[in-house]
Amino acid sequence: MNTEKQRLLDKEWKNWGPYVSNRQWGNVREDYSPNGDAWNFANHDNAESRTYRWGEEGIAGISDIKQLFCFAFSFWNKKDIRIKERLFGLSNPQGNHGEDIKEIFYYLDNTPTHSYMKMVYKYPINEFPYEDILNENASRSKKDPEYELFDTGIFDNDEYFDIFIEYCKSDAHDILIRVTACNRSDKDAPLVILPTIWYRNNWKWGYNEYKGQTEAGKDGCINVLHNSISIKKFYSKNKNAKRVFCENETNHPKLDGVPAVENTYYKDGINDYIIHHHETINPEQRGTKAAFVIDEIIKAKESKTFEFRLSPYDMDDAFYQFDEIFAARIKEADDFYSEIQQDTYIEDEKNVQRQAFAGLLWNKQFYHYNVGKWLHGDPNYEAPRDFKYYVRNAEWEHLHNKDIISMPDKWEYPWYATWDLAFHCVPFAIIDAEFAKNQLLLLTKEWYMHPNGQMPAYEWNLSDVNPPVHAWSCFRVFKIDEKMNGKPDLLFLEKVFQKLLLNFTWWVNRKDKNGKNIFGGGFLGLDNIGAFDRNMELKDGEHLEQADGTSWMAMYALNMMRIAMELAQYYQVYEDMAIKFFEHYLYIAEAMENMGEGKEGLWNEEDGFFYDVLQLGNGESVSLRLRSIVGLIPMFAVEIIDHHLLDKMPNFRERMDWVLKNKPELTKLVSHWDEEGSGRKHLMSILRKNRLTKVLSRMLDEKEFLSSYGIRAMSKVYEKEPFVFTVHGNKNVVYYTPAESDSRMFGGNSNWRGPIWFPINFLIVESLQRFHFYYGNSLKVEFPTGSGEEKNLDEVAQNISGRLCSIFLKDESGQRAFNGGNYKFNYDPHFKDYITFYEYFHGDNGRGVGSSHQTGWTATVAKLLKPRLTT
Repeated sequence: MNTEKQRLLDKEWKNWGPYVSNRQWGNVREDYSPNGDAWNFANHDNAESRTYRWGEEGIAGISDIKQLFCFAFSFWNKKDIRIKERLFGLSNPQGNHGEDIKEIFYYLDNTPTHSYMKMVYKYPINEFPYEDILNENASRSKKDPEYELFDTGIFDNDEYFDIFIEYCKSDAHDILIRVTACNRSDKDAPLVILPTIWYRNNWKWGYNEYKGQTEAGKDGCINVLHNSISIKKFYSKNKNAKRVFCENETNHPKLDGVPAVENTYYKDGINDYIIHHHETINPEQRGTKAAFVIDEIIKAKESKTFEFRLSPYDMDDAFYQFDEIFAARIKEADDFYSEIQQDTYIEDEKNVQRQAFAGLLWNKQFYHYNVGKWLHGDPNYEAPRDFKYYVRNAEWEHLHNKDIISMPDKWEYPWYATWDLAFHCVPFAIIDAEFAKNQLLLLTKEWYMHPNGQMPAYEWNLSDVNPPVHAWSCFRVFKIDEKMNGKPDLLFLEKVFQKLLLNFTWWVNRKDKNGKNIFGGGFLGLDNIGAFDRNMELKDGEHLEQADGTSWMAMYALNMMRIAMELAQYYQVYEDMAIKFFEHYLYIAEAMENMGEGKEGLWNEEDGFFYDVLQLGNGESVSLRLRSIVGLIPMFAVEIIDHHLLDKMPNFRERMDWVLKNKPELTKLVSHWDEEGSGRKHLMSILRKNRLTKVLSRMLDEKEFLSSYGIRAMSKVYEKEPFVFTVHGNKNVVYYTPAESDSRMFGGNSNWRGPIWFPINFLIVESLQRFHFYYGNSLKVEFPTGSGEEKNLDEVAQNISGRLCSIFLKDESGQRAFNGGNYKFNYDPHFKDYITFYEYFHGDNGRGVGSSHQTGWTATVAKLLKPRLTT
């Protein structure tokens, strides 16, 4: 067992990690406005002066697991209007495509225990173009692309610093820090580096009066004084570095115009001292926020390295064998990933996969949200909410989150989302299965899950509904863990199954409008996929019956059946649960075929595709014949059962035989459950062979869904001839839009009308592999449609997987598609091997779009890059 694997057995090694958000402003938790105006109440401009209630932010920030104590870097190029203490970006109303970070940085390495971490931040030498970015984006329409930092020309002459930030642990609580500033320009340039420590403010709200302190110690040292923190010393190798102190307290005089309190050195004190030379730091050299000031000239084309240490130990030489410890941790990280990648032989694939894992690990965050306290305020600070006006999450007072959670993107999405997290856990299982399992269990805890069984969606509206993929992820992680560790974690599977029973029941009771096994759910995470807002309340009894909502539930039923069958191998009582979900699945399959006398089904035989159906108040129905991934999601409801598994479950087999005999109206809709395939396997699928081939002929058509980089979210046929749907005099028009959204239906940067999304593509690949497991070479399809070439479904799956991976891998000319043809990003030696994992990708050229560091579900590429024989 390699050293990093051994560390994973000791929970102490995760007590410190990259748990600080990249953005705390502009989120729901920090919104104490009366009208829910989160983006403007705590914004980027006042963030330097406002103390946060629920978390902290910083550049490359780390903290303990309770986030009592934080460390991060700040920088100043002596030209900016403020020190670069936090990453800049546009709020949702400011961006022409919604919220959007305007910085360039890359996560390069990380280990599961955070024993070694590395990232690089590209900081301009010249004044950061805040106003240019704001003004230009404000002038652009939804039809225009986003205006990025690179577009300002600030990197044209290489006038920037590459700032490499590295951490390693000497032991679980002793953290070595190294920052290397590389001047890429042809001229010398000044750089101020401010390694900063501070306490999260948990003393001002009225519950706790204890407050830690920092104070100047011996030269090159700041003492850390807190009774709950293991770290006691903060060292700088430069013993002559100036030390500055202030308080992590809101500057109310600046923000609110109230009189200043004498001898209070506010949160922005260090910034104002550095930028304006104001007397805003504590001359007594103590406070709840402190930093070393490293003021240097970095010569042209040269670099300088600076070293720091956070330690429990009082040391005469805190930097003895510093480089040796770093070298050891880097080697141990290499050893860990060498074992993970032992069957991968292409260096570029290894690089992409390792950076995908790094992004996953860097995007862990301390997430704190007590809805009851947030709604009503604290003893010292009441919340000025007008409860007659819309107030978010009022029905979730039980929710109390205070954990380390995998985030989609710690700047653009610094909050968990349930279906995002389910996808994160699959690649996480390869490197840290315990973390993956604990994350999946976390959302089922009673202080997360609603008493009615609903899982929280995300903080902007905890009551929204995400696709129910939790059971799929749980079983997927269970199997990966079993394969890698040689034994099944039945306790995990049993625990999560019991809680998922509650959630499944919630879906059945709340999202089946008329008790007909046809499910809604609103936008279901797919934002603007429909012709109109699928969350919209319709009138006069009208409602939308969703092909994707119903298909997700069919998939959910099969996932739960398969988990129950697995558990039944050890505990016979679970056979009854397997039977329950077997029958649930059959009824959903029937409902998809026939929603009632005289009504259209979700399947359209003429088009060979599934569509949403709008049920009108007069009993009539209208099929919304818009070809999108909504019609592909029925493929995900597929399960293959080995016959030997049935032989071990006599009760299940007996009940199954009874249903097959006595309810032919159900079984005729299910693909060959009663027929054995190759190797005595049984197939359960909504899609019979005929329908599957029809759906695939659409999906694999390059004029429709098949792109060079995966499967598009919407058919390309609507590029020139848009889909038009008119109801009650309202005309709804949908164009194929392969990149940024042209609609603000869901806030601006949502777009499911053309781009390639990894989570859906990942499920497509896995579903095709399952179908092939049953059919083998007996089922081949034309690929691409119209080419005359036939391939089996495993070959199709591998081809689609390769297209997805090609978004990140170098092509024959050395370009990476996600860079969108940017010459510097593709060929500059200081960019070309750095990978950014975007939220989604241009449907025609693979360019990265949306959130730029959403390594969460896009990290499923790490699983696609892993040879299937090993997991």
